[in-house]
Amino acid sequence: MKTKLLAISALVFGALAGTGAAQEGTVTGAAGGAVTGAIVGGPVGAAVGGVVGAIAGTAVAPPPPEVVTYVEKQPAPAAAVVVDQPIAVGTTLPQEVVLVPVPDNPTYAYAVVNQQRVIVDPQTHVVVSVVQ
Repeated sequence: MKTKLLAISALVFGALAGTGAAQEGTVTGAAGGAVTGAIVGGPVGAAVGGVVGAIAGTAVAPPPPEVVTYVEKQPAPAAAVVVDQPIAVGTTLPQEVVLVPVPDNPTYAYAVVNQQRVIVDPQTHVVVSVVQ
């Protein structure tokens, strides 16, 4: 049964892989999640893994070095921003947190939250990198 599910997942992935670069992360995430879920939890695991993988696959890629360097060089804001949650990659910042766009790369924005510089997907407010 697992072999059939893995084969079907591979076929689905192959059929969807050419749907466009914008959807590449979603497709890869869904297929990878489905395969992993099938191995761990059988058919139900495949369904859950596919959904979770698709969501994870839509995340913005880690920022390139020039974005990190830009964020590191910016002065800290005068007002401190504090949120009541630990800040890590994957954390969604509250909409009230003001994000500063990265001028040369609008795919990213940044903020200083809980005394940490974070690079964020401005569309979703999800932290994609914590600058050390």
